[in-house]
Amino acid sequence: MNSEREHIDCATIPEGLRPVLSALSAVAAEVNEMIAIGPLGDALGAAVGENTDGDQQKALDVLADNMFASALRPAKVRFYASEERDTVDTLNQAGSYAIAIDPLDGSSNIDTNVSIGTIFSIYDAGENADASFLRPVSEQIAGGYFIYGPQCALIVTFGDGVQHFVLDPRDRTFHLAEARMEIPALASEFAINASNYRHWSQPIRAYIDDCIAGEEGPRAKNFNMRWIASLVAETHRIMARGGIFLYPSDDRPGYEHGRLRLLYEGAPIAFLAEQAGGAATDGCDRILDKTVTELHKRAPLVFGTVEKVERVASYHDLPEVEVSALFGNRGLFRA
Repeated sequence: MNSEREHIDCATIPEGLRPVLSALSAVAAEVNEMIAIGPLGDALGAAVGENTDGDQQKALDVLADNMFASALRPAKVRFYASEERDTVDTLNQAGSYAIAIDPLDGSSNIDTNVSIGTIFSIYDAGENADASFLRPVSEQIAGGYFIYGPQCALIVTFGDGVQHFVLDPRDRTFHLAEARMEIPALASEFAINASNYRHWSQPIRAYIDDCIAGEEGPRAKNFNMRWIASLVAETHRIMARGGIFLYPSDDRPGYEHGRLRLLYEGAPIAFLAEQAGGAATDGCDRILDKTVTELHKRAPLVFGTVEKVERVASYHDLPEVEVSALFGNRGLFRA
């Protein structure tokens, strides 16, 4: 990796964050190349262990994690919190920033050639590791993701809209493609893992039932369902086409608070969604009003167009007897 040059067109990036974004972009370009050669390279999809929360780690999870940490050390990053690590690492004692990162989101899809990515969130460094990350997520100064797909792209916000960069493989540099990306207000797509229907709360089931009922249902509109099992890919589709993504809590052991991590996934995606004109909640309450109380804290995540996210919250606001009536009348498996 050539660290002497910028790996991203930095004209629209806040000056202090340019070394950080350049370092992230340089590693992302390398990771993208490694993914692109697939089975012609190493067995990147091979299982190599589990992370602190018991999720299976792939070889590329660990490799990407080490690559990002190494590149960020000279880039003014003091503290590094990764979904793949149990604790926070100090990279550069003189650094000004703290970065939380999911080095490889969607790694279960590596061997199936589905788009995967890297999610990150940047804060001003606090006095120590805890002060840097155990804080309100509204204090992010940047959040974004890289998506490794047909195009390798960076979607990022610095708190004033969302910028869209695309990697040009000819010069290995990310160039600005869209200065202000916005989630389309109208869409007929929803993303949820329907195999968990029986575990959901009644408000979530009632909302999905109404979507599935189509033109004959209370929404009077046909919807399409999507589910990629890659948060970055789901987010990128919503950023481009609108719609809604739901990963709710459910009644399975270990899923009582959802499955996505607030620090590494929920917070940066919520930051992007709101800056792109959308909304993000845990089904009821705004994600950006939450505070991280532990590094690997989980939270449900519902995000997308404002109208759809607000409708999900309205189902939770109904008295239980009314939700039960809705479910009884519109249940997906009702005879």
